[in-house]
Amino acid sequence: MRNQEIVDVLEQAPIVPLYYHEDPATACSLMDACYLGGARALEFTNRGEHAMRVFTAMCKHRDANYPDMALGIGSISTTEQIQNFIDVGADFLVSPFISKSLADFAKSKDIFWTGGCGTLTEMQTAYSWGVPLLKLFPGNIYGPAMIKAAKAPCPWLKIMPTGGVKPEKENLEAWFGAGATCVGMGSQLFTKDENGAYNYSSITEKVASSLRIALT
Repeated sequence: MRNQEIVDVLEQAPIVPLYYHEDPATACSLMDACYLGGARALEFTNRGEHAMRVFTAMCKHRDANYPDMALGIGSISTTEQIQNFIDVGADFLVSPFISKSLADFAKSKDIFWTGGCGTLTEMQTAYSWGVPLLKLFPGNIYGPAMIKAAKAPCPWLKIMPTGGVKPEKENLEAWFGAGATCVGMGSQLFTKDENGAYNYSSITEKVASSLRIALT
C-alpha cells in the first residue's frame, strides 16, 4: 500500500490495535479478533527476539485471509530494520521518534513511515519531510489537549496518539474531539481471562465498540 492508501485506511477505520506476542499462532489469532471487530490496520511491535519470525507468519496470514488489512511494524530504529520488514511484507513502519534518515529511506522505498513526536516543532518538521501522519507519543503524557493545541495553528497535521488510549467512550471522545485522525491502542484492548488467556470475543467487541465511538 502507498502512503495515501495507508492514510485512507487509518481515516476510515481509525482504531489501530498494537501488540507483541512471541507465538505466531497467538499473534495471528489476535489479528483475527481485531479484524472481526472492524480493524483494518494493525501494528505489531518489534520488541522481542522473535519479532521477525512472528511478523513473517502474520504477513502470510494477512495475505491469505485479509488482503485489505494494512499490517505494520512498530519500534523501528534503523534503516536495516525497515528493509528487513519490507522484505517480508510490511505495509507501514512506525518508530518511537522522528528521524530524517528513516523518513528518507522509507520514502525511497515508497512505503509509509511515521515516528513519535512530542512537540509541534517535531510534528511540522516531520511533515516537511513528507511524513503524512504524525504519531503523538507517549500520548498519556501529553493528552488530548496537545492535539487540539497543535492543530489550532497547523490544521493540516494528521495526528495519531499512542499510549493512554482506552476503549472507553469518554477517553475516545476526548481524543477524537481534540482532532485525532486515528489512535493506537495497546494493552487496554487485549482482554485476558482469569487464567491469563486472551478473551478473543471480548477483544473483537472492544475493537468494534471503539470504532463505533470513533466514527460517531
